[in-house]
Amino acid sequence: MIVNACLRDGTGGSPTLVVDDGDFSDAERRALPVRYGVSHAVFVGAGGVLRFFTSEGELPGCGHGTVAALAVLAADGEREFTLRTGGRTFRGTATLVPDGVEAAFDPGPIQVRPATPTELAAVVGALGADGTCVIATLGRPRVLIEVPDVAALTPDLALLRAATDEFGLLGCYAYSSGPGRYAARMFAPSIGVPEDIANANSTACLAAHLAADVAVDMGDSLGRPATITATVAGPGVMVGGISAVTA
Repeated sequence: MIVNACLRDGTGGSPTLVVDDGDFSDAERRALPVRYGVSHAVFVGAGGVLRFFTSEGELPGCGHGTVAALAVLAADGEREFTLRTGGRTFRGTATLVPDGVEAAFDPGPIQVRPATPTELAAVVGALGADGTCVIATLGRPRVLIEVPDVAALTPDLALLRAATDEFGLLGCYAYSSGPGRYAARMFAPSIGVPEDIANANSTACLAAHLAADVAVDMGDSLGRPATITATVAGPGVMVGGISAVTA
């Protein structure tokens, strides 16, 4: 089924395929996002095991995919879930709300370090904008870069793919601050996603980097407004959003 993950005011969100895992080959798993016209698919197995695929292959984790899976699992009426992915066991929650299902999960430990001058130069050259830049690792490392206006970005995706491939990075999460919340865009051409509508794991990384709760708007440049929230909870973060099951 298709879940619009991380809605904003009841609309938009990232269309995500949620499938009961079965006897699929990995080639078939890679093909399903293309067949259904979505960027990501999540396969839900017994015992809360989640696997995530784009057309390029399997991902060690996917934040909005986890939110989408929780929305489907909540149809059984449960509110607390034990999920497993990439050898990690973690907690998820889901609550019915007027717009759909509000879900959140523990994405796991996040490490943040400054970008090296070489990494910074490569990313800035591809993005076409300068800013404060760190590398945040949650499953895989990715760039977080603060820019004056994310809406104005026109990255060279071929250059960005070359830069992220060279340094083993998932992609580039550019963000800017606004009144009471943040706006962000996630570019990940190396995994077959030129721009992500909603990226919950990178939003969790932003909350960890800032050591603060955040609400982040994404997807406007793609005509799919999305909002993700991340809350600092002790040494960790809980991240999520509201989703609606559409078909």
